[in-house]
Amino acid sequence: MKPCVLVGGLRKCKVLHGNVMSKPDQEMIRQILAGEKRALAELIDRHKDRAMTLAMRMLRNREDAEEAIQDAFVRAFQALPRFEWKASFSTWLYRIVCNVCMTALGKKGDLPHLALGEDDERSLDAPSADAPPDVEYESREFQSIVFDEIEKLPPLYATILTLFCIQEMGYEVIVEVTGLPLGTVKVRLFRARTMLRLAVGRRLGVRQSAAI
Repeated sequence: MKPCVLVGGLRKCKVLHGNVMSKPDQEMIRQILAGEKRALAELIDRHKDRAMTLAMRMLRNREDAEEAIQDAFVRAFQALPRFEWKASFSTWLYRIVCNVCMTALGKKGDLPHLALGEDDERSLDAPSADAPPDVEYESREFQSIVFDEIEKLPPLYATILTLFCIQEMGYEVIVEVTGLPLGTVKVRLFRARTMLRLAVGRRLGVRQSAAI
């Protein structure tokens, strides 16, 4: 397991997903388009866990998330001949997952609404001058607590935090995946990290939470 790295006052947890990839996505997609079924199975296996994590953060129901992932992979497979590599395959796939999940939420009337002023990037507070420097903190227990508390956040914020901390996406990639304006992404991520820091702090105790 890779360590958690402190980024801007919150450790960015890097999780090892399976073995080192043997072939790049682009090569596997060429094989899929040539009719190789094994390549399709490998591509799905490579991305299914992270896609499922994202769907679970948005839908909060395993059955719904599994259905959404199946739908997303079917749509991705059908659209593969038109994929132009303007973005990475994973970014493109997660955008499909987000769209499928948003459609599912819309059918249930559960689409998240923007809080008043959320699009206003000026509402971001300045970072604390007392934030500790980047450090590595390797702890299976700490990661477990972080992931548990992310699941408890409102889907609006859990989704953004999942993309940033677990999928290790930067701002611009999150914009591509979610279709949200950059300012909205920054505000939601800031608020999500603040809520998570407080929640983890309550779990660890005041003394330990100072290093989060």
